[in-house]
Amino acid sequence: MRTLQALAVAPEPIGCRALARELDLTVTKVNRLLKTLAHLGIVRQTANRKYTAGPGMHVLAAQSLFASKLTSRTIPVLEKLRRFGHTVAMGVLWNESVSYLYHAPPGVDSTRALARIGVLPASSSGIGIALLAQLNDAHIRHIYRDLGSVPGHPGGMDDLLATVAKAREQGYSRVLVNAEEGRHTIAVAVGQPVYAAIGLSGWLPEGGTAELVAALRDAAANVEA
Repeated sequence: MRTLQALAVAPEPIGCRALARELDLTVTKVNRLLKTLAHLGIVRQTANRKYTAGPGMHVLAAQSLFASKLTSRTIPVLEKLRRFGHTVAMGVLWNESVSYLYHAPPGVDSTRALARIGVLPASSSGIGIALLAQLNDAHIRHIYRDLGSVPGHPGGMDDLLATVAKAREQGYSRVLVNAEEGRHTIAVAVGQPVYAAIGLSGWLPEGGTAELVAALRDAAANVEA
């Protein structure tokens, strides 16, 4: 799974040795895994003997989204949030990262919003904090146990846990995601149990937080329905 995930997020085809270094595994083991995945069609080998996502990976992604009805249920709801004129996003948590399934800045239509960006650090994302807040502190420490730093939190783990605790208390996250532009993200979790989060991002004055949180909660309830 780690090998598959590394290939899925790689911006360009990657060689066996480079992948082994990234995963801290032996070249022999990674080579064996890649050969198996290539045989199944989940990854493919390029002309220069590097590896990238194969048709099987795309089929699995498409089938999972279709079977879960996640995008078909969610997109009409997210479209209604665009009335506020902010970026609208939906993401899921994977280890210490958030994968954005939908990311629509103002002026970008829904066809371009799907899978528009890849994965970003959960600790510096409003959606990420909303999702981390669903976990207990021990679980969060376990996720970050091998990382040298916590993106977005110069104070490290204690700083992150304080941010997460505030999000738990409020029932939503409000995170400064770009200090130079004064841009925040407000996000709420979706599902019982939680499986995703949706958020609004942009110049969000503190005084308007309650209105946006109410709209996000209403949207989350409609997605669940």
